[in-house]
Amino acid sequence: MDGHLGATAPDPGADRAMATQTALSSLVALFAEKWQSGDNPPDLSEHLPAEAALRRTALIELIKVDLQERWQRSDGALRLADYSAQFPELAAAPLPPDLIYEEITARSHRDEIDLSEYEQDYPTQMARITEGFDVDGLRTTMLADPTALDALDTINPGATIDDFDLLLPLGHGAFARVFLARQRSLGRLVAVKISHDRGSEPQTLAQLDHDHIVRVFDQRQITDQHLKLMYMQYVPGGTLLGVLRLLRRTPPARRTGRLLLEAIDAAATTGGVLAPQPSATRAELERLSWPETVAWLGARLATALDYANHRGVLHRDIKPANVLLTADGQPKLADFNISFSRHLPGANPVAYFGGSLPYMSPEQLEACHPQRDTTAADLDTRSDLYALAVVLWELLTGRVPFDDGHAAGETEESLHAMIERRHRPVEPATTATLPEDCPTVLRHALLTCLSPEPDDRYATGTDLAQQLELSQDRAARDLVDPPEHSLRGRLKMRPMPVVTLSSLLGQLLGGLYLTSHNLILIRHELGADAAGQIARLGALAILIGYPAAIAVLLFWCRLVLLVPDGLRRGRQFDERVLAKARGDTLACGDRIAVVTFAGWLAAMGVFLAELHSLGTVPTGLAVHLIAANLVAAAVAVVYSFFPVTFFMLRWYYPGLVAAGHTTEADAARLHRLVRRSRVYLGVAASVPLVGVPAGLMFLSPQQQQAVLGTIVGLCVGGLFAFMIALRTFYALESDLTALDRIVSPHRHA
Repeated sequence: MDGHLGATAPDPGADRAMATQTALSSLVALFAEKWQSGDNPPDLSEHLPAEAALRRTALIELIKVDLQERWQRSDGALRLADYSAQFPELAAAPLPPDLIYEEITARSHRDEIDLSEYEQDYPTQMARITEGFDVDGLRTTMLADPTALDALDTINPGATIDDFDLLLPLGHGAFARVFLARQRSLGRLVAVKISHDRGSEPQTLAQLDHDHIVRVFDQRQITDQHLKLMYMQYVPGGTLLGVLRLLRRTPPARRTGRLLLEAIDAAATTGGVLAPQPSATRAELERLSWPETVAWLGARLATALDYANHRGVLHRDIKPANVLLTADGQPKLADFNISFSRHLPGANPVAYFGGSLPYMSPEQLEACHPQRDTTAADLDTRSDLYALAVVLWELLTGRVPFDDGHAAGETEESLHAMIERRHRPVEPATTATLPEDCPTVLRHALLTCLSPEPDDRYATGTDLAQQLELSQDRAARDLVDPPEHSLRGRLKMRPMPVVTLSSLLGQLLGGLYLTSHNLILIRHELGADAAGQIARLGALAILIGYPAAIAVLLFWCRLVLLVPDGLRRGRQFDERVLAKARGDTLACGDRIAVVTFAGWLAAMGVFLAELHSLGTVPTGLAVHLIAANLVAAAVAVVYSFFPVTFFMLRWYYPGLVAAGHTTEADAARLHRLVRRSRVYLGVAASVPLVGVPAGLMFLSPQQQQAVLGTIVGLCVGGLFAFMIALRTFYALESDLTALDRIVSPHRHA
C-alpha cells in the first residue's frame, strides 16, 4: 500500500504496478456487482482480461469471489478441480495457497471440512496454511471489497467522518487514503488513514512506542461502508520518496544533508505547515555529507526495526514511501499494514502476503512465489534489514541495486528472475555507482545486509545501527577502514614489521645513552682496555639477550600476530579467540615494556659482575653507573611502549574490533590503557628531570667534566623526546576515545 502520511503522490516507478492493481480491482468489483444484480451466476470467462500477463492473476481473484458467492447460495457449488478443468491456464502452475484457503473458508460456512483431502491433493500448499483457517470473516483475497472500494472513492477533503474534519489529502493507494485532519474532540491535527477493513495494522502498531515509529492513537470502524478509520501522529515532513525525487534532480556534487532538509521543507509547505524552526538536529544535518546523512537516517530506522522485532513484529514492507520525516529530519516507520506479529492471538502469516517487490529480500520473494517452499512464517528481522539496505542504497545512488525491469513480478517467470538475481552478490559494477565519498564502513554494512543468505547478514537491527553510526564518526571509521592506498591501508593486519621496528626505537635510544655515558666514565677511570672489554660484553649480551626476548614476546603476543594474519587470509575465529586477541593487542606495548625492563635489569647485573672483576671500583662511581643504567632502561621502556601502542591501536586493533562483537570488557580495557599511558608519559617527563642530577651525583669534578656532553645531550634529547611522546599520547587519547565510541555505542548515543 502506497498510502503514507505527509506524502504527495505515489512513486512514478510504481505506476505500472498501480495501474495493474487498479485494473484488477475494477474487474473484481464489476464481477461482484454482476453477482449482486443478476438472478443467475455471471459467466466468469467474460470478465477475464485479454492481456496474457494479467489473465491468470485475474482468474485467481475472480474465482475467490465466485467461490464465496456460490457457496453462500447453495450446497455442492463448484470446487477448484472444476475451475481447473474449465480454465487450463489455471493448471499451468501450482495453485496458490490463498486460493485453496479461500475454498476452505467458503465451504466451511455450509459443510464440515475434512482437511485430509486437501492435504492429499495439495500437500505443499497445505504445509504453508497454518492455524486460523476457520476464523470467522478471515479473507485472504488480495483485492478490495467492492463495497469498500466504492465508498473509499467518495471520501474527499472537506468531509467530516466520525470525530474528524478532513483538511488535506496526504497520500493514497489501492486500498487506502490518508488525510490531514482536525480531531474535533481534542482540537489537534492528526493523520487519518481510511482503508478497507482488513489487516491488523492498528493491533500491530498498538504494541509499539518508539521515537522512530509513527504513533497510532486509535481506530474506528465505519461498518456500513466496510471501512476502517485509523488516526495517528501527523508527521509533516513528507517521506523518503519525496527526498528521492529531489535527489534525482540534484547533481551528485550538490548532495549533502541540506538536501534532506530542502525536501522536508517543501513537503511541510505543501501540507500547509509553517516553515520548520531551527534546531540542533537540523544544524547537525547541514554539516553532514550525503552518505553520512543516509547513514544517519538508516541507523535510526535500524533501531526501530530492532525495537519492533523484540516485540515480535516484522514490518515486511520497508520502502521510501513508508518512511515519514519530521520537521527536523527524524525518520519514522509507517504502514505496518502487512506486518506480521507473532504475539497477536491467532495471527496467521499466510494471510499477510504483501510488500513491494523491488525492496524484498530473496526469501520474501520466494514466499510470494507459488512454486517455492519458503513461507511467510519463515521470514525474520534479517528480511526487513535487507529491505532497509535497498532503501539506503537507493538514497545513495538514486536507484535500487538490482535492475529488474518494468514488468518485474507480474509473471512467475519474472518473479523467478528477481529471486535468482538476489541470490547473487551485488555486482562490482553496481557497487561502483556508490558515491566516491561513501565511507568504506557504510559500503560494507550495506553489502552485508544485501547478502543472499540471511545467515551472512547482521543478526539484529542493533548490529546494523552500530555500523551505520560508525560510518558517521569520521575519526572512528578512519581507524576501522583506513584509506585503501594509504600506508596504513596497505599494512593493515600485518603487524609483524611495524611492531618489530617500533619496539627497537626505545632500545636504540637507551643503548645510545648508556654507551656514550658509561663507556666514557669507565675509560676515564679504568682505562681503554676495561672499556673495550665492557663494550664486547655488551655486544655479547645483545646477541644472546635480544633473540631470547623476541622469543618470549612471540609466545606472549602470539595472538597479536596470528589472528590478524589469519583474518587477512580469510580465516574465521570464534568470539573467544577474537576477544583474547583484542585484549592481547591492547597489552602488547606493556608486555614489550616488561620484557625490555627485565632484559635491562639482567644486563645491568652482568655488567656489574664484569665491572667487579676488573678491580676495585669506587662506590660513588658504581652507584652512578647503576643510576645511569636505570635511566637508560626507563628510556628503553617508555620509547618502546608509545610507538608500539600507537601503531597497534591505530593499525591493528580496529580490524579486530570489526571482526567480532565487542563487550563492556573491551571498553574497560581501553579505559585502563588510557590510565597506563598517563603513567608512561610521567616516566617520559621524569627522564630529563631525574637523569641530569643522577648523571652528576657521586661524581668528582673531573668525572663530571668528562660526561658533561652526554648529560646535556640527555637533557635536550629527553625534552625533545618528551614532546614527541606527549604528541603521541594525545593521538592515542583521541584514538582511544574514538574506539570507545565503537565498542560502547550505546553509552555515547
